[in-house]
Amino acid sequence: MAVATPLDASDALPEQTVDAVVIGGGAAGLNGALILARSRRSVVVIDTGSPRNAPAQAVHGLLALDGTPPSEILRRGREQVRRYGGRVVSGEVVAAEPAAPSADGDLRFTVTLADGRSITARRVLVATGLTDVLPQVPGLAEHWGDSVVHCPYCHGWEVRDEPIGILATGPASIGHAYLFRQLTEDLTYFTHGTDLDEDSRARFAARGIRIVDTPVTEVVNDAGGALAGVRLADGQVVARRVLAVGPRMQARTQGLEGLGLPVQDLPVGRGFASGTAGATEVPGVWVAGNATDPVAQVGASAAAGALAGADINRMLAIADTDAALQGIAEGSPQGATG
Repeated sequence: MAVATPLDASDALPEQTVDAVVIGGGAAGLNGALILARSRRSVVVIDTGSPRNAPAQAVHGLLALDGTPPSEILRRGREQVRRYGGRVVSGEVVAAEPAAPSADGDLRFTVTLADGRSITARRVLVATGLTDVLPQVPGLAEHWGDSVVHCPYCHGWEVRDEPIGILATGPASIGHAYLFRQLTEDLTYFTHGTDLDEDSRARFAARGIRIVDTPVTEVVNDAGGALAGVRLADGQVVARRVLAVGPRMQARTQGLEGLGLPVQDLPVGRGFASGTAGATEVPGVWVAGNATDPVAQVGASAAAGALAGADINRMLAIADTDAALQGIAEGSPQGATG
């Protein structure tokens, strides 16, 4: 009977140049690594072990895996990558940058970890994910991923029929309210200093969504520590069991500055710019998952990683063929002249 590898287990970092380094071991990074490993590419995943969805009890909306704890999905993913010869290394990347090309002109990159170790790779897949930046409301962060939620598709069913409050953070919160209204008849929209136009107010009224314009000053708990409501600036407490908030989503870019990847501002945050299959304008570097698509759920992130992995393998196959042709030409007088 096979013994499952612990989630915190770390493989040795190879000394030789590998085909690809994947920075970030969430759904996008692991699925990209899986595609590469199954294509007989040498691939190393470097991960800090701090996934964005760690506070959540389960992943939802993922076909065949709905309700699975995030840690279990990561454990299975790492196990599957290793099954095909891929390596998963625990570590924090502090520098990643282009290196001198190989003798045949192929690209090279150097990735350095916080402990001083480094690895050279032909291609890089950035799948670092993002950080959710919550409003600075006392007591809010402690309930994140439980009774403070952001995605109606990730958490909506679990909070259905509860008294829900929308803590507005900007224009996108208006659409948020319509989606959560589908889940409960008891919905309150806290404008919290944001603008709410008259048309939206009329539409909210038509759907029975209560509007509170007084700013929220803190989250209130019950005697057992569960979320019980919010306190307003005038001292009033509005009872709520769930708060939905759209955080600002910031791609994890630390340590990657040397790659020179372009970033873009999005309605919900900031992420790396990418094109087809996650390719970037920096040759040899791809991005996938929440680092470039902040609203992607686990399934979409995994699919993006798979597309990127396949595209990396395609480009490596072209580079291998170019190198083979160059070797023939350099070794043959006829090829050299002709």
